[in-house]
Amino acid sequence: MSNSVLILGAASGMARAIARSFAAEGHAIRLAARDVSRLEADRADLMTRHGVEVTLHEFDALDLDGHAAFVAGLPELPEIAVCAVGAMGTQAENAADPTAGAMVMRANFEGPAAILAHLANGMEERGYGTLVGISSVAGERGRAANYVYGSAKAGFTAFLSGLRNRLAKKGVHVVTVLPGFVATAMTEGMDLPEKLTAQPEEVAAAIVKAVKRRKNVIYVRPIWRIVMAVIKAIPEPIFKKTSL
Repeated sequence: MSNSVLILGAASGMARAIARSFAAEGHAIRLAARDVSRLEADRADLMTRHGVEVTLHEFDALDLDGHAAFVAGLPELPEIAVCAVGAMGTQAENAADPTAGAMVMRANFEGPAAILAHLANGMEERGYGTLVGISSVAGERGRAANYVYGSAKAGFTAFLSGLRNRLAKKGVHVVTVLPGFVATAMTEGMDLPEKLTAQPEEVAAAIVKAVKRRKNVIYVRPIWRIVMAVIKAIPEPIFKKTSL
C-alpha cells in the first residue's frame, strides 16, 4: 500500500504546515507547485527532520490539459492527496475586472476540481485512498465582501460533496476542510478577529486528525459552524441591507 501524501499547491504557508504534519507521521511527501525550486529548502528540512522521502513536482492547477500527465509522472498514486490550491485577489479587483474574477474562480474551483477528478479515478480503480480539499466558509453564502472568491469555493464544496457521495462505496474517502480565517500570506494585512483566526499548524493538525478519523466536513475552529449557521439563517430582505 502506498504511504505517500501529495500536497497540491505546496508553496503556501498552510500547505507547508500540512506537509510537516504528515511527514511527522512517517509519510513520504510529494510537494507539487509552480516553480518547485522554491521548495528545495523545505524538501531538505523534511528529509532531515523526519527521515522521510520527499520529492518535488512541477504543477500548474490551471493547466488542465497537463493534469493527466502530472498524475502519471508521480512516483506512485498517493495514499492521500491534499489540494491546497487557491487564490483570493480582492473583491474590488475581481468585480472591476471580470477576467481577473474568472481567474480567481478557475484557481479555486476549476483547477482543483479537475486535478482531484484525475486522482479520484485512479484511487477508485485501485480501491483505496483519501482526497482532502481545502475549501472555505466563504462558499456557504454569497456576501458582498468576497462573492467572487466565495462563489468559487461554493462550487468546490459542492464538488467535494458529490465526489464523496460517489466514492463512498469504492474505498475512497473525501474530506472537505473549511478553515475560516487563517494567518497566512493570503490574509496578510487584513484585520482578522483572533478568536476566528487559525494558525497554519492548527489547520494541518485538524487535517491529519480528519484523515485518520475519516471525517467528512470539518471546520478547523468549531465556532465557525455557529457563525455560518447564523449568517445562512438571515432572511434575504434583511441580508441585503447588511455589509458582511
